[in-house]
Amino acid sequence: MPKMKTKASAKKRFKVTATGKVMAQQAGKRHGMIKRTSKFIRNARGTAALCDADARIVMKYMPYDR
Repeated sequence: MPKMKTKASAKKRFKVTATGKVMAQQAGKRHGMIKRTSKFIRNARGTAALCDADARIVMKYMPYDR
């Protein structure tokens, strides 16, 4: 049986932790920072864990990243 392919777009955007959580960058910080509050910008720093429903979808794209 041939190997399954990993989606290149998913491996660039997501990381899987040792406990199996999927981490992704916070959304909404590409442009338009003038209209965002300081609290929003501060809270959207770094990465965040995806919810279980979204993580299940992403894990299908990366079959060997478990």
